[in-house]
Amino acid sequence: MDVAVPKLLSGSNFRRNVAEQLGKNSDVSLNLPEGDHVLNPDYQNSLVEKAVKAAAVLIPVIERSGGLSVIFTKRTEKLKSHSGQVSFPGGKIDASDESARYAALRETHEEIGVEADLVDVLGQLPDYHTGSGYLISPVVGLVDTNAAFNANRDEVEYIFEVPLDFLMDPDNHIIGSIMFENIERYYYEMLWDDQRIWGVTAGIVRLFYNRIYK
Repeated sequence: MDVAVPKLLSGSNFRRNVAEQLGKNSDVSLNLPEGDHVLNPDYQNSLVEKAVKAAAVLIPVIERSGGLSVIFTKRTEKLKSHSGQVSFPGGKIDASDESARYAALRETHEEIGVEADLVDVLGQLPDYHTGSGYLISPVVGLVDTNAAFNANRDEVEYIFEVPLDFLMDPDNHIIGSIMFENIERYYYEMLWDDQRIWGVTAGIVRLFYNRIYK
């Protein structure tokens, strides 16, 4: 059965509508913290206190002939953190970075070769607190269709895309669980072909859905 595509997934309206929705939610002080604790409310206080390492990621959306897609990376196995996992391009915010937006674009260029001037930044989601101690600023950007991709093999095993309409369908947001310190902890995951998007990355996808499409 075909999934009804929300109006905001239209390529012609995506830029304007996403910017408008993010603008409505720009005052993050009025909102509860976002992060891994969303499905684990008892974990909130300790997690929010722990998440102090500033990082930024880009949620890169690109228009293809079949519709809008989101670009992901598969991290190499040799990385110290989150090795082998599916991720958005991004990383730590350096002291020399002037903003989270700057850091997200810099890391995107370093990891997948996309120049900053080929990304139209539409806005920023609320910071996302992770159990691994990171405070991630997710930046939403529309990538020029002429952009060339070149995976940095020191960090990225390969690059792939997932249709935005699949990611924005809540029926595809599966809740999984894992035992951690003798407590069952829950997380989101999305399964596309042979790709497993889970944990922090899936949590940020869910945050994007909640802010823009829900």
